[in-house]
Amino acid sequence: METAKRGIVFTNKARCRDCYRCVRMCPVKAIRMREGQAFVVEERCIACGTCIRECPQGAKTYRDDVDRAARLVAGGRPVAASVAPSFAALFSEWERKRLPSALRKLGFNHVAETAVGAFAVAQATAEAVRATPGRPHLCTACPAVVSLIEQYHPDLAGALVPVCSPMIAHARQIRARLGAGAGVVFIGPCVAKKAEAERPEHAGVVDVALTFAELTQWFAREGIVLKALEESRFDEEPAGASRHFPLVGGLARTAALSTDHLAADVIAISGHAEIVEALEDIRARPAGVLVEALFCPQGCVNGPALPVERGLFSRRADVIAFAAHHPGRPDASAGDVGARFAAAKAPGLPDVTEEQIERFLVATGKGNPDDRLNCGSCGYPSCRDKAIAVLQGMAEPEMCIPRMRRLAEQRTDRIIETSPNGIVILDERLGIVHMNPAFARHFMCSESVYGRHISYLMDPDLFERLASGGAARLEAISRHPNYGIVCHQIAYRLPEEKQYVGIFIDITNLQAGERKLNELRTETYRQARELLDHQIQMAQKMAQFLGENTARGEELVENLMKLTGEEGRKS
Repeated sequence: METAKRGIVFTNKARCRDCYRCVRMCPVKAIRMREGQAFVVEERCIACGTCIRECPQGAKTYRDDVDRAARLVAGGRPVAASVAPSFAALFSEWERKRLPSALRKLGFNHVAETAVGAFAVAQATAEAVRATPGRPHLCTACPAVVSLIEQYHPDLAGALVPVCSPMIAHARQIRARLGAGAGVVFIGPCVAKKAEAERPEHAGVVDVALTFAELTQWFAREGIVLKALEESRFDEEPAGASRHFPLVGGLARTAALSTDHLAADVIAISGHAEIVEALEDIRARPAGVLVEALFCPQGCVNGPALPVERGLFSRRADVIAFAAHHPGRPDASAGDVGARFAAAKAPGLPDVTEEQIERFLVATGKGNPDDRLNCGSCGYPSCRDKAIAVLQGMAEPEMCIPRMRRLAEQRTDRIIETSPNGIVILDERLGIVHMNPAFARHFMCSESVYGRHISYLMDPDLFERLASGGAARLEAISRHPNYGIVCHQIAYRLPEEKQYVGIFIDITNLQAGERKLNELRTETYRQARELLDHQIQMAQKMAQFLGENTARGEELVENLMKLTGEEGRKS
């Protein structure tokens, strides 16, 4: 059998979003929070699938074994499909008649109902009860219940009936019929069956445990459509009332034990809360009683991997109707249904002292018992339980929603109170509700203005336009000469609160700086203009001077030339 590369139940981190629902719903608190995400602690998980069913984001999922099953079927040896009796809650009447054909089309050589093994389990359980009267007996058909008792109620492990589950019993019968080399794939609504198949004592019994959700996925992948197939029958017919096994009380009915809901010696229960209460009662009064427990509320018709949209009790009615219209044959061979169970206490968590708990509560603002709301929003039933979980490394302080909200409000208030921008909040009549210190400084006022109309301090035009029902947000540059400031004003509406918010950003210095810059630009331009004019004048004067000098030079040269010519003639 292949070894699992990861836990059976795990978290899709991309979908996990801080809701803590899995922490709240996990019956054994096998969820560890780390950096705001919930991770399954594999060694503490009983694979009940509660977190899968309850997660609103679909962040909890289970290992997909379709490829393993497909490889097994394609491997060349005979492979059988064992279909849990809760298939009647998933498929309609005409679909049930075509289901065996669909499974054969996938490549299964033998197709049978797990209820065949369920009958043998029920008979063996009844014999165990008769053999040891006067003591409590805990039924072992549900692997999640077995894991819960072995790991979290180990003192009651001895009360587990030494009988295997219908899945194991049927797989053993199949191997006895087809040969030890045959493969077996179980198909049902249960995630815990994957863990049960991998128990060391079951090695080589069930090769792969699939869910109904995986089966429908496999059909879709192979293009198998039930409507296109012919009707056919399963290769084996279960005996007695074993098709009732998915329902609360189904084992007792199959075993022909008391089915009276008021019977004192048989208790049929479902759901974690009922199971724990029954276990506590057994501890207190260890009388002769058979406790038939199914972990999922109302039984296997509410399994976490049953992909149906119809209501729970409609599914239950479908199973009852199917069993009534298809009564089992009267005889059946039991086969090997023995099992061994023992205490296998879940790994412990670090011990925590009262002093540590109290210190943590004080540090998180819960030192006073009146501040411990015990609201359960973090997923733990009380603030004390949450403190213990944090100290044990299973939870984070930030999971306390009331505390984080209080801190967020404090941070928001701190930001507003320390903002350099003036902030004012007005009611629907534009009366002042609140202001921060910066606003009080800007407009030289105090809390005595609370309740007054904003016009008491400034021109209310921007707020009045906002209140008129136009834009949801307005901006403007507002001058307040009475206070010597110029503001960039932003006003917006809070529709749900029926309030208005005004933010005043003081830009007085900025505008003064711009004015000085403009003055500097003007003066620079003036000076540049004067310099240019001066340069032009100098150039003109120089040109005039150069022109005069040139004319005089020409006159002097001419005179010299004339003088030189006359002297030459004389000589």
